[in-house]
Amino acid sequence: MTKTPVTPQPDLPDGRNLDPKNDAYEMRALAMPAPLPGSGAMDRLVETARDYARAAASDNTLRAYAQDWTHFARWGRMRGADLLPPSPEVIGLYIADLAAPAGNTAALSVTSIERRLSGLCWGYAQRGFNLDRKDRHIASVLAGIRRKHARPPMQKEAILPQDLRDMLATLPLDLRGLRDRALLLIGFAGGLRRSEIVGLDHGKDDTPDSGGWVQVLEAGALITLRGKTGWREVEIGRGSSDQTCPVHALTQWLHFARIDFGPVFVAVSRDGRRATPDRLSDRHVARVIKQCVEDAGLRPDLSTADRSRLYSGHSLRAGLASSAEVDERYVQKHLGHASAEMTRRYQRRRDRFRVNLTKAAGL
Repeated sequence: MTKTPVTPQPDLPDGRNLDPKNDAYEMRALAMPAPLPGSGAMDRLVETARDYARAAASDNTLRAYAQDWTHFARWGRMRGADLLPPSPEVIGLYIADLAAPAGNTAALSVTSIERRLSGLCWGYAQRGFNLDRKDRHIASVLAGIRRKHARPPMQKEAILPQDLRDMLATLPLDLRGLRDRALLLIGFAGGLRRSEIVGLDHGKDDTPDSGGWVQVLEAGALITLRGKTGWREVEIGRGSSDQTCPVHALTQWLHFARIDFGPVFVAVSRDGRRATPDRLSDRHVARVIKQCVEDAGLRPDLSTADRSRLYSGHSLRAGLASSAEVDERYVQKHLGHASAEMTRRYQRRRDRFRVNLTKAAGL
């Protein structure tokens, strides 16, 4: 029997569907009043409010949430389910299907399912609805999924100092190599995330999409970052030798790339002779790390695919947290963590069995 296709329900009164890229979506999300006739001041305020709304979350987060909603909408159409207004019963069935799908579809992890729920809450909010995640039809199903399918999180391998030296040795001595050397050393010594590395500008307010800026001082580099909870400063001291000094690597890159304004880490032309104005994507950081890990031959006991999965941008943050032999509170402040427990998650086997409470108890 042929199944009658389900027509997507319109999100707006005039029959249009919401698209995260169009103005109708933004206007509905912001609940903006219609611009007053002939009011240029009101038009300007609407545009200003839109700009602030776009900056409320990162592009990566908004992109992920939009993909979550797209997947949910497709799931609903295939099953003939009404998605508007939100139904906790339908959401419960959806997350159950994500955890135990039929056929050859891979099941999602508990973390991925929780992220999908966050995306749905966001999607419903843009459409003027509120999704209560604490409703028993959602909370009880999610609790059962956690109990049955939860696994310890797979942590990325930490890049330790000797690993980093081996990786740096694989980089060519050209402009592209200078850039990637500075990128790896600044990322490691600063304990920075991928987005924080590529979001750096040479100076304050150089570009609208800046995530922070860098100041090179006599004692080291001072990086000012815009984080999730506000601005914070990261101090990167000079190293013991030019070969591994992050500040020296940064100044060499800035000098030879002739960067005195705008993004710090940019693309290099095809011939490798000049730096372009284009800011690098955060995906480039992951590619550089994976390629250098492979070229340096780290973890030879693993296959190429396993090594690629084991190392990522977080390997730099984990490496600093695991190898810096200082009081934990300094590492916590450096990484910008709100709690020491979060910092300990980044420390790979650093304190394991260092304190033997069995013997300390007299056994």
